[in-house]
Amino acid sequence: MKKYLVKDYANIVAYFIALLFVYAAMSKLLDFENFEVQLAQSPLLSAYAGFISYAVIFVELLLALLLCLPNTQIIALYGSLGLMSAFTIYIYLILKYSDFVPCSCGGILEKLGWTEHLIFNIVVVLLIFTAILYRERKQNPLKKFTLPLSISVITIIISCGVVVLLFLSSEHIIKRENNFVRRFFPHPIVKTASYDLKVNSYYFAGVDKNRIFLGNYSSPLTFTVLDTTLSSMKQIKIQLDKADYNFKNLELRVSAPFFYLYDGSVPVIYRGRLDDSVAKEISYKDAYFTQLAVIDSTKFALRTQNSRNRKYVIASLNLAQASKVKQYPDILEKQRDGVFDVDGRLIGNMGTDEFIYCYSYRNQFIILNKNLDVLRRLNTIDTIKTAQIVTTKLKDGKHKMNAPPLQVNDLGTAYNKVFFNKSNLMGKHESKNSWSNSAVIDMYNTDKQEYFGSFYIETKRKTEISNLLAFNQFFFVISGKNLIKYQFRNTITRYYQ
Repeated sequence: MKKYLVKDYANIVAYFIALLFVYAAMSKLLDFENFEVQLAQSPLLSAYAGFISYAVIFVELLLALLLCLPNTQIIALYGSLGLMSAFTIYIYLILKYSDFVPCSCGGILEKLGWTEHLIFNIVVVLLIFTAILYRERKQNPLKKFTLPLSISVITIIISCGVVVLLFLSSEHIIKRENNFVRRFFPHPIVKTASYDLKVNSYYFAGVDKNRIFLGNYSSPLTFTVLDTTLSSMKQIKIQLDKADYNFKNLELRVSAPFFYLYDGSVPVIYRGRLDDSVAKEISYKDAYFTQLAVIDSTKFALRTQNSRNRKYVIASLNLAQASKVKQYPDILEKQRDGVFDVDGRLIGNMGTDEFIYCYSYRNQFIILNKNLDVLRRLNTIDTIKTAQIVTTKLKDGKHKMNAPPLQVNDLGTAYNKVFFNKSNLMGKHESKNSWSNSAVIDMYNTDKQEYFGSFYIETKRKTEISNLLAFNQFFFVISGKNLIKYQFRNTITRYYQ
């Protein structure tokens, strides 16, 4: 028996590898959608998931067939050596150089960790290598090992080199030239607390070290304070020094040590101290506006409309200057009507002096400094470069939307130069089931064109999420009537600057 095993060692290894490849290929085929989704989440090969998912299965089945044919067995052994070497260096790169370690493979190797899987692959590579040397020596007893050894080494080097090049190229594509392939972090957040707000009209007005401040659309003069542990809630009734206005949409913003109430359609801005419930009018009829962000106690960033052409424009309101309002017409770039096509959200980047304007209907967001200079124009990872809207200009100069537009970006929040964007579009190789039960949050660097990754926020209906707030290691979400607190793991917070 021992003599027989030694005699047919190369065949035994070849049949074992063929069986391994057939099993691996069939496992992938039987659950191909899941395999493609998992490959898309690979820290190394995300950008090439579509091609590689088919190529790997085809090569595994082809090599399995060739390994069983005597005339092609040696070629198939070299091919198997290359493929298994590629798998081995792939696992090594994941363990040593990837941003995160994804979930393990499925099938019979599912119970193995990545280190155990690396050891298994190394053993298989050694088996194939020795089988090649044994077969070559058996067929040509007088032949030296130099040629098969050289071919084996070259095969290993080329295979490993291809994987390394794919890794470097994929990282560049995913982070800077993304073709709409998301990379989901494994278990990046943990739900730690929730609070029943009773009604669904609350929104985040601000945050400081230990407190979350909420506004309420239904009760705009009620100032709500929650501690960050979500264990206690306090409501304060705001008193206005002048209240004889026909408010349409009074909103609250907090930037310690002050809170601000404003209604851009009146237009009026009030300011009060957090330790006092009285808000005093500091601006009236200085500017009409649709959005406001606080720069400091007397200066604000606004989104307003140009009085001549009715187009949206970013402006500053400085109460300390004689000429209080200054418009910046070059910030928002018109594609169609200059109104709906530039619609978006003006967001403060907490922990910095920067602001973000994220377009709703195209894949771009703008980074502004406190002087409203454009620092960078960056892109989200979807492919919608032009707003897909159809509008009609009315006689009074206003624009009317003819059909529901394709909304690209929904909600956003930013902290320490990381922009968290709730996207409305499904990327390549993503699970429809996950999308039906979750909202997707994409993360971007605000210093340069770089996509970090994504994570899911579970919800019964993702449209229920109405507000997001990132602060320190926490991520707060208002979903329906509930305020939910999540804690980031290091996979997220390490991107903070």
